[in-house]
Amino acid sequence: MTTLTSARDTAASDGTQGYPAPKYPRVFGVGRDRLVQYAVLVIVALFVVAPIAPILYQSVRSKPLYDSTGAFTVDAYVKLFTEAGFGQVILNTAIFAVLTTFLTLLFAIPMAVLVVRTKLPFGRLLAGSMQWPFFVSSLLLGFGWIALYGPAGFVSVEVQRWIGFVPWNLYSIPGMALTEAVGLAPIAYVFCANALRQSDASLESAAQVCGSGPLRILFRIIVPLLRPPIVYASVLIFSMSIETLSVPLLYGTPVRIEVFSTFLYTHGLQSIHPDYGVLASASTIILCVTIATVAVQAKVLKNSQRFVSVRGKATRPRKLDLGWLKWLATALIVIYVVFGAALPILGLVLRSFTLIFTPLQSPFKTLTLQNYETVFTYQSYIQSIWNSVIVAVVGAVVVSALAMIAVVVAKRSTFRFARAVEYLALAPQAIPGIIVGIGFFWAFAILPGGNVIQGTLVAIMIAFGLRALPTAFGSISPALMQIATELDNAGRVVGADWVGVFVRILRKLLVPAFAGAMLLVFVTMLKEYSAALFLSSADSNVIGTTMLELWVQGNTGSVAALATIQIAITAVVVGLANLLMKEKKDA
Repeated sequence: MTTLTSARDTAASDGTQGYPAPKYPRVFGVGRDRLVQYAVLVIVALFVVAPIAPILYQSVRSKPLYDSTGAFTVDAYVKLFTEAGFGQVILNTAIFAVLTTFLTLLFAIPMAVLVVRTKLPFGRLLAGSMQWPFFVSSLLLGFGWIALYGPAGFVSVEVQRWIGFVPWNLYSIPGMALTEAVGLAPIAYVFCANALRQSDASLESAAQVCGSGPLRILFRIIVPLLRPPIVYASVLIFSMSIETLSVPLLYGTPVRIEVFSTFLYTHGLQSIHPDYGVLASASTIILCVTIATVAVQAKVLKNSQRFVSVRGKATRPRKLDLGWLKWLATALIVIYVVFGAALPILGLVLRSFTLIFTPLQSPFKTLTLQNYETVFTYQSYIQSIWNSVIVAVVGAVVVSALAMIAVVVAKRSTFRFARAVEYLALAPQAIPGIIVGIGFFWAFAILPGGNVIQGTLVAIMIAFGLRALPTAFGSISPALMQIATELDNAGRVVGADWVGVFVRILRKLLVPAFAGAMLLVFVTMLKEYSAALFLSSADSNVIGTTMLELWVQGNTGSVAALATIQIAITAVVVGLANLLMKEKKDA
C-alpha cells in the first residue's frame, strides 16, 4: 500500500530536525530514502558475501558443495598442511609479499618526496611519468621484463657479453618482487604525493629558522609525517602481493617456485581432479591473512590525529633546493621510469611486429604485421578484445554509479547502517582476485539460476566489479567530503527529501568525481583477469585470460599483439578522458 507523508511532520525522514517533511510517497510506511538506503546495503552486502560464504562453507565440507552427502570436517586443513607442501608455499608467499612491499616503498616514498617537495628539473614531466606503470597490468609488465631481462632477454645477453655473466636472476623470488614493485609503486607514490601536497609548510619554515638544512628537514619532518599514507600503502601493497598471479606464474612456474596464487591456480584450474576442500581451505587462509593486515593498519593508525598538519590557516608548501643532488635524484627517477616501465613496454610492442625476437638478430630485419593478422583472423581473439572493452565500459558506469550512491549513503545520511555500507564497500580490497573468482564460481553453481550466469560476461562483470568497487568508492568519497552540508540543508528548506537532495544537488556536484571514478574503474577492469580464470568460458574470455593461454602454448607473438592492443585501448581512453576533464580539476 502507498501513503503520503504528512506536512505536519516536523522531523525529516532522514532524521534532520527543524524542517517540514515533504510529501513523498511511502511504501508500507517506509519513505523512499530508506528504501534506497536499504537497497544499497543489501546490494553491497550480497556483492561482498557471495564469494566469501561458499569458500568458508566448502573448506569444512568433505565433498563438493553440489554433493548433498558431504559432512562437516576439518580434514581439508589437516591435509593442506601435511600433504600438499603448503608450508613452503606460505614461506615463499611471505618472502615475496614482504620483499615486494619493501621495494615498492623504496621506490615510491623517495620519489614522492623529491617530486612534490623539492626543486627538480622537469618536475611536472617526472610527476606524470611516475604514474605510467599504473595503466599497464603486471601481466604485460611481466611479458616485457622477460623480453628484456629474462635469461635470453636483450639486456641480459648484452650484459653477459660485456662482463661475462648476468648479475640477476629474473626467475627467482627477488626477480618476481622487483617486477611487481615497479608495477605497484605508482599506487604508493600517489598516496604519499597527495599527502605531501596537502601538508602544512609551517613546520618546515620553523625548522629553517632554527638552522636546519634541506636534508635534515626531509628526514626529520617531511618523511615522519608520511606515516599514515605509508601504512595505508604498505597494507594495500602487501595484500596485492599475496593475491597477484601473473608475475609468479610467469617467473615461478618454470623453476617450481609456488606462492598462494599459483597454488590455487594449479590445484584449481590445471588439476584434472581438483581437491575442492584443499582449494577452499587455502583460500580461507589467504582471506584471513589479508583481513588481518587491514586490522593491523587500523591498530597502527589508531592515533592518527598525531599526524595532522593541515589546519584552518592555509599555507603554501615551499620546495626545497637540494643543489647538485637534484640532478642525481632526477637521474634515479628517469632510470626507474625508463628501465622499469618504458623499455619493457616498448620491447613488448616491438615484439608484436616481429616473427623472431632474439638478441642474435636485429628485430628491425623481420618487421611484419603477421601477429596482428593472426589476432584478427581468429574469432576467439577478436571476441576476447570486445569482451574486455564491454566489461570495462559497462562495469565502469555501473560500479561508479553504485559507489556514488554508497558514498552518499555512508557520508551524508543518518541511516543507522551507514558505517556498515562504508565497510562493505571497502571490504573487497582485502579479498584477492583469484579468491573472488573461486567464490563466485561456487556461488553461481549452488544458487538458483546461477547456472544461467555462469560462464557469461555478466559473471565476469560482477566479479570484476567487486574488485573495482573500493577504487570507485575511494575516488568519490573525498570529493563529497569537500561539499558543505549547508547545501543539503538548503535543499531540505525548499522541500526536498534525502533522495531529492542527492538527485538535484549532490549528483550534479559529483559529476567530475564520478567521471574520474569511471576512468579508474575502466582501467582497473580492463587490466583485471585473475577472477575470470575461474568464471570465463570459450565465449567470454577476456584479453588477460587469452594472453595466458597463448603464453602457455608458446605463441608469444600473438601475446605481444594482444598486449599492445590493450595498451593502445588504455592510452586512447585515458587520453580522451584527460582532454574531456582538462578543466575539471576535481576529477
